[in-house]
Amino acid sequence: MGKIVTFGEVMLRLSTPGHLRFGQARQYDATFGGGEANVAVSLANYGMDAEFVSRLPENDIAEACLAELRGLGVQTRHIIRGGERLGIYFLETGAVARGSKVIYDRARSSISTIEKGMIDWDEVLRRADWFHWTGITPAISQGAADVCAEAIAAANRLGVKVSCDLNYRKKLWKYGKSAAEVMPGLVAGCDLILGNEEDAEKEFGIKPEGFDSEKTGGEIDQSRFESVCRQLMAKFPRCKKVAITLRGSVNADHNTWGGVLWDGSVLRQSRRYDITDIVDRVGGGDSFMGGLIYGLLAYGDDQKALEFAAATSALKHTIFGDYNRVSVPEVEALMEGSGSGRVSR
Repeated sequence: MGKIVTFGEVMLRLSTPGHLRFGQARQYDATFGGGEANVAVSLANYGMDAEFVSRLPENDIAEACLAELRGLGVQTRHIIRGGERLGIYFLETGAVARGSKVIYDRARSSISTIEKGMIDWDEVLRRADWFHWTGITPAISQGAADVCAEAIAAANRLGVKVSCDLNYRKKLWKYGKSAAEVMPGLVAGCDLILGNEEDAEKEFGIKPEGFDSEKTGGEIDQSRFESVCRQLMAKFPRCKKVAITLRGSVNADHNTWGGVLWDGSVLRQSRRYDITDIVDRVGGGDSFMGGLIYGLLAYGDDQKALEFAAATSALKHTIFGDYNRVSVPEVEALMEGSGSGRVSR
């Protein structure tokens, strides 16, 4: 069904056990993760030809990261080596009224010192059908933004579809340029855009009319997001589809979840999932993106692709770690209404 290439930073994730606060933790659970790597893992789980491209240092932690990605079926042959270190992020998982916290320790990470010309994008994308990136990557450094631009230009030149998860992260834009300055030029090369109301507002000044995410109580009127989709597509004429994830936050353990997909004329809405007792919400948007790419390539039906994306990301909330370790049959079972959690024998 085609080859998908993703590009970005993969990090060591250190999370406090259970719901301990940073000040309470005396040990941390170590895993790996990062937006574009998460998407690649999802697609590999679905049996697709997925490759992750990045820059990693020459050390044992990076080798462990590569071994895990390869073990999950992700190709890594175009990852380049060099730089000082693997980035780290610390996660404190919230509970009920206390939200989760993330602390980044990624200064001088290998990908932050990447430069134009280090990756041969014509070679990387030569047999690819799809290229995916997120707004996290150009937020890391000017070099990372430049290399992302190189990749998008090569994909456009080679006829490779390009998708972007806008992923606004205010803690990352520290090198002298804002998301509003950098992102428009990159997103202009995209065929599919995924985001949410905060991403669109912070990066492009676009927001849904009559919507206040602080006053939802977990309920979201999906139809109000048509205005955001229209504005994004008008601003970026190359774009053929816009998807928006809709998270209603009742509290840290209870969210509603779904999405919409706009093709320029029809706003499709997914089933809404009521997710209680969340295990791990990190990577929820990435799992939605991976599911949407898979659905569009596998089904050729926008509504079914959207339902697959919503279902697989709902399942991700039940899985510890960044990666969404689910199979196509599991997702399709949930799409068909099997959400009881009964033992499969």
